[in-house]
Amino acid sequence: MNDIRFVPAVLKLHFEVLHDNNNENFRREYTALSEYEEDAIGQWLKISKARGETKDTDEVLLNLLVELHKKVDALTALVKNEETKLLTLAHTTDILEIGFDHIRIEDSLFDTGREYYGRIEMPVFPKREMALFLKSIDPYTAEIILMHEKDMRDWNAYVVAKERAMIRELKKGKRDG
Repeated sequence: MNDIRFVPAVLKLHFEVLHDNNNENFRREYTALSEYEEDAIGQWLKISKARGETKDTDEVLLNLLVELHKKVDALTALVKNEETKLLTLAHTTDILEIGFDHIRIEDSLFDTGREYYGRIEMPVFPKREMALFLKSIDPYTAEIILMHEKDMRDWNAYVVAKERAMIRELKKGKRDG
């Protein structure tokens, strides 16, 4: 475990140990959260991009409009009481450090060698909860064993951003000290 490179981060983890009686529910929610991008507007955008219909469009502006449309859809669902509920998970704790394939939590809540289903509240655009499966290494540390491809790209980008911020702080400390 000494070769795991961690950087400080403050995130929330909601999680629960995997058992035979809850595994299917967690797999279903994990799959449903992957289909976040598979809504009607997301499908339309993918098809339009594949056809080349968006080549003359500002990518950032297009993504912002799509996310605005998703927000309107979410508000409509809320008003109509159609909002999908996420599973209630047994534990919530703070993540103190992250790596590309690992997390370290504040509280001693993991049983070594056990597998867990969890969701991490990510401060990325669009803000969302990422579903993942973990395997604990010790009471504080777990390895990410399964995460959706798009979430993994966002996770890795977030880790890199945190590493850069940590390096900037170290450089600043050396200059000031």
